[in-house]
Amino acid sequence: MELYAVIMAGGVGSRFWPRSKEKKPKQLIRIVGENTMIQDTVKRLEGLIPNDKIYIITNKIQKLRVKEQLPQIPEANIVDEPFGKNTAACIGLASVIIKKKSKNAVMITLPADHLIKDDAEFRNCLLTAAEFADKSKGLVTIGITPSRPETGYGYIQFDENEVDKNIYNVLTFAEKPNIETAQRFLEAGDFLWNSGIFIWSVETILSEMKKFLPDLSDGLDKIEAAVGTPDFEKQVVQVYGQLKSISIDYGVMEKSEKVFLTKADFYWNDVGNWEAVYEISEKNEEGNVVIGDMYTENVFNSYLFSPRKFSAVIGVENLIVINTNESLLICHRNNAQDVRQIVDYLKMNKRNELI
Repeated sequence: MELYAVIMAGGVGSRFWPRSKEKKPKQLIRIVGENTMIQDTVKRLEGLIPNDKIYIITNKIQKLRVKEQLPQIPEANIVDEPFGKNTAACIGLASVIIKKKSKNAVMITLPADHLIKDDAEFRNCLLTAAEFADKSKGLVTIGITPSRPETGYGYIQFDENEVDKNIYNVLTFAEKPNIETAQRFLEAGDFLWNSGIFIWSVETILSEMKKFLPDLSDGLDKIEAAVGTPDFEKQVVQVYGQLKSISIDYGVMEKSEKVFLTKADFYWNDVGNWEAVYEISEKNEEGNVVIGDMYTENVFNSYLFSPRKFSAVIGVENLIVINTNESLLICHRNNAQDVRQIVDYLKMNKRNELI
C-alpha cells in the first residue's frame, strides 16, 4: 500500500474576518498555538506519509504563502486551482495527478484548517482506514462521536455492526440540522459528526466519480492526459471553467454504495468561527480570552484580540472583539456564524482592500 495525502487549502475563511483575508485565510494564520493551521495539518502526518507524497491543493492567490509556510513540501506538490469549484473537483484534480505517480495509491484527503489533538491516535485511525480502503476498494470517512447537539456540523448515520476492526457501513448522510433534530441524532446514538476526512484508493474514487459525476470525470480524463506535459496548466484552466461546482459529499458519498466509516478516538474541532476559537482557548478567571495589549474592567466570557494596538473594553460580556490594523469586529458570541455576511457586504460594495 502506497499512502499519499491531499490537503485541501483553498478556502477564504470568511467567518474569521477581519483576521482571515483572501490572501491569508484561516488556514494560513495562527489561530491556536505556535503554528498556522496548515502547518499543524502537515506536521500531524509525520511518520505516516513522507513530504514528497503530500499534495496541497490551493489557489493562485494563496499559493505563495503556502510555499513559504511549508518549505518541506516539494514545490511541484503545491497545486493551484484556477477557480474554486468545491471539493469534488479539487479531489478529482489531486487524484489524477497522484494516479500518474502510482495507480495503486491510497489517498488520505483532509481539510487544512481543523484542530486535532492526539496526533498518534489520529495517525492510527488513518492507517486503519487506509488498510481497509485498500483491501475493500471502499470509500472511508472518519466519524466523530458527538459531545453535544451541534447544529454547525453534518452528521453520518451508521450501522452499529462492525464489518471490520472499527469499520462500519454508512447508512445516510445528514446536512447541518436544527437544534431539535441535532438532539434526536445525539439521543439515537448511531449518528456521528462528519469530519470531512476521506480515505480511498485513487482507482476507487475516480471510478465512483465516473459513475455519479460523468461530466466531471470526462474533464478529469482530459487533465490526466496532460499531467507531466507543458499543456497541463492550460488544460486545467480550460477544463475547470466548464466544471460543475459540487461537493464530494453531494456528488459521490451520498450516492455510492461503497461508503464506510471508522470512529475517531481523538479530539476534533473544525474551528468554524470565532465562537469555536473562544471555546477551545484557555480563559482567565473572568472567562475571557485576552490576546494583546488590553485594559478590561467588568468584562466576562469574551474573546478579545488586539495585538497591534492598545484597546480598552469595559462593562460587557459574551462578546467577540477582533481589532486589526485595518478593521474592527465587535459581535455577540451567539452571532459568530454571521461574520461571513460582513465579507459579502464588503464584496458587494467593492471594498476589496478589506477582504
